[in-house]
Amino acid sequence: MSNKAPRGVRLVITLAGRRNAGKSSLINALAGQDVAIASETPGTTTDPVAKQYELLPLGPVTFYDTAGLDDEGELGALRVQATRKVLFRTDVALVVVDEKGLSPLEHELLEEMRGLGLPVVVVFNKTDVAAPNSKDISWCAEQGIRHVSVSSKTGNNVDGLKTAIIDSAPPEMLEEPVLAGDLIAEGDWVVCVVPIDLAAPKGRLILPQVQVLREILDSDALAVTVKEREVEEVLDGLHRKPTLVVTDSQVVMSVAGDVPEEIPLTTFSTLFARYKGDLDAFLEGAAAIDTLGDGARVLMCESCSHHPVADDIGRVKIPRWISQYTGRDLSFDFYAGHDFPDNLEQYDLAVHCGACMTNRREVLRRIRECRLRGVPITNYGIAISKVQGVLDRVVAPFGQ
Repeated sequence: MSNKAPRGVRLVITLAGRRNAGKSSLINALAGQDVAIASETPGTTTDPVAKQYELLPLGPVTFYDTAGLDDEGELGALRVQATRKVLFRTDVALVVVDEKGLSPLEHELLEEMRGLGLPVVVVFNKTDVAAPNSKDISWCAEQGIRHVSVSSKTGNNVDGLKTAIIDSAPPEMLEEPVLAGDLIAEGDWVVCVVPIDLAAPKGRLILPQVQVLREILDSDALAVTVKEREVEEVLDGLHRKPTLVVTDSQVVMSVAGDVPEEIPLTTFSTLFARYKGDLDAFLEGAAAIDTLGDGARVLMCESCSHHPVADDIGRVKIPRWISQYTGRDLSFDFYAGHDFPDNLEQYDLAVHCGACMTNRREVLRRIRECRLRGVPITNYGIAISKVQGVLDRVVAPFGQ
């Protein structure tokens, strides 16, 4: 069992179904050990419970064991609500069905999952008690829904279920993301503009800057690191034009004025927008800034907690710049943590941090959740370039 991998790197696999369908027993069978409490008593699992596992070749995954969707009463309704909330951050969903077969509840759940765009596998469990109904098997085949018959009690075909999970994993979760290596080659000069202000950590650079510098070195290119006041001097002193200039987003407007148009320019945050997320989705979200009207609500999202400084980028600067750009009376809420607030649908725009401390899978989940709930999403750097009028230039190196 892999317990050390960060939450963000794990594929999330959620088991959902009626009470006593054998969800907890199935997790134990998949893991090969008792990691979930299993009982013949319906409703043993009351809240979503995360179980970590190493599922090769996917690597570390998290199984979510959930309460039965047929739970009853006021408390049961809250448990069902918690189960459905987990689906928003799920990568692969398993609908576990007992010997009674598919009921209207499973059909409703499958329809909901397909509406969310979730990869789903129907698991006909308890084959040691009864074989799956042939009509249910035919229905899944007609609907193009992957299905597997197993027995969590005997372990029959558990390996087949693992294969189905692997085959259902979203392709973007398995791809190696690109940072800057495709923009530079051996021998190229790259200028990195790194301002040193109150927000800069003492005695070191921030992680995105370090990662870009490392990739430049790995590409056998030459990196020149300067503060924003030294850009013109450095460009004049180089014996040939740099292949790329990468700047911190907070000074992008002044740097754009110092760097000739023929030299490609982008920002660390723009590089991270595609490395940690989906650049196209963030660009669509940035376009939504133009549609904000008086009273619009903007959610500023931080993936990790930090102590804000006097002129904090996410809590002060970006809200001020967006308000100045739109000329509208906007409302900004600030949220830090792994999950979005329950009232996400009430926002007209979400602006996410650069996600330097979060894995790409986590960011992709958040993008997907925003799309499912009808909320445009962009990131800090893309939003800054948008409102400062240089977005077209900073995305040009990517063919945008």
